[in-house]
Amino acid sequence: MKAIRVHEYGGPDVLRLEEVPTPTCGPDDVRITVHASSINPVDFKIREGVQRAVVWISRPFTPGMDVSGVVSEVGARVKNFRVGDEVISSPSHLRQGTWAEEVLVRANEVATKPKNLTHEEAASLPLVLMTAWYSLVKSAGLKPGQTVLVQAASGGVGTAAVQLAKALGASTVWGTCSTRNVELVRSLGATPIDYTKEDFRDVARGCDVVLDSLGGDALWQAVKTVRRGGHVSCITPSFPQLVKRFGAYGAMPVFGGWALGAMAWPLLSRGVSVRFVTRFAVGEVLQSLVPLMESGAVKPVIDKVFPLTEVAEASRYLETGRARGKVVIRVR
Repeated sequence: MKAIRVHEYGGPDVLRLEEVPTPTCGPDDVRITVHASSINPVDFKIREGVQRAVVWISRPFTPGMDVSGVVSEVGARVKNFRVGDEVISSPSHLRQGTWAEEVLVRANEVATKPKNLTHEEAASLPLVLMTAWYSLVKSAGLKPGQTVLVQAASGGVGTAAVQLAKALGASTVWGTCSTRNVELVRSLGATPIDYTKEDFRDVARGCDVVLDSLGGDALWQAVKTVRRGGHVSCITPSFPQLVKRFGAYGAMPVFGGWALGAMAWPLLSRGVSVRFVTRFAVGEVLQSLVPLMESGAVKPVIDKVFPLTEVAEASRYLETGRARGKVVIRVR
């Protein structure tokens, strides 16, 4: 089968399409014939090696943490999936590999594909929607009637988070974006904040929850924006920047001290809780979100679709930071 392989850390040019053996199921695995995958910012951070101190992956490896496809083999202990089932998944960082024609995924990381979506549409949602869920529900405990600020609301996680917050009953959702994305953010149900013309600290001051996907100084500004006793979920800590400055392992103690201060100071001074959110690959969580996709409460937002042979070009496009929603990889 064909798969994208990374033999060394670096830019998009290290992504190589190669012929590799078709994997065989372990007892708790399902093998999925991949129809579509997608690219997320975490993919190029792992490819560049800036997360290798916390996400160590033996090379060569196949990237990719979104998949929509059809089950082609099941392990001996798997009871809830059968060959021919249409499924989706966002496998763990340590066992990724969806940029390939076939991928092995643990059965407990898999959910049924939404019936109303194509494979390309379905592949755009697992990682970003689960990240939004862990940020808004698991971390922040979002309740109906609360107000939410979503940073970078036109991006992959942002478009999912805006829709999820509205589906969960948030009374107001603000979303920061550039001028060109104002109408997109509004169409998703948010009140757009054009950061080229407005300061989100003025518009959304006193909100209950902030989902920060920018990190750095934006995190500190989010802490000042949320109400006393509110919550900030951060999905983009400054670890990659610290790695570039201090090295993969030198960055760890620096980040530890920074993260401790980022969580302790807001809590002690204003009762604001700050949590650095990680998406866990839990099939039950993903399955619980399928009805939102099938009802249309959460819709895919796809900017461009690239074939598997053009993954490097797709990565370059995503890294411009101008993608609206998701960049999808068509495999089959």
